[in-house]
Amino acid sequence: MSSPNQSYEVGRGMSQWLSQEELRWYALHTRARHEKAVERRLRDEGMETFVPTAMEVHRWSDRKKKVEVPLFSCYVFIRCALSEADRRRVYQVESVHGFVGSRGASLPIPDEQIESIRKVLTQAAGRSHPFLKAGQRVRVRGGAMDGVEGIFLSEHGDHSLIISIDAIQRSMAVRIDGYDLEPV
Repeated sequence: MSSPNQSYEVGRGMSQWLSQEELRWYALHTRARHEKAVERRLRDEGMETFVPTAMEVHRWSDRKKKVEVPLFSCYVFIRCALSEADRRRVYQVESVHGFVGSRGASLPIPDEQIESIRKVLTQAAGRSHPFLKAGQRVRVRGGAMDGVEGIFLSEHGDHSLIISIDAIQRSMAVRIDGYDLEPV
């Protein structure tokens, strides 16, 4: 299943014997502009993947074209148990630099962060945004994005919600004018 705003697939041969608790999301650092190819190869290996995408208008001297691009360039998200077999399958894929983490340890990403990105992309067009640490953390109350948490940002009268993936230090912004917010 794929939409203009996201690519989310479960590959063939997904291990049915693993419980949901053992499966965690991880970020993979990839070669530039190879995110979709890496995702396709991982799916072919039976891995569950997620590459959030956004539509951008690219301009050339003779034309303009809408192009689907990864929201977080050079990253692919993978959900696995991180067994030795999973690591081996990942590292055999061309254009994968490695798991995101510190000192060789892969850093798991909370399910809520991935689900927030997926939920927002099904309801609104997001855009990449610089990673923010400071700012007030808020939760959307009501509407299609009920329960989504992020950092409130107000620029030039526009109100946005910044949703961050801490492990890769990347964020996306979505306009939230008209939504009720509460501090977290």
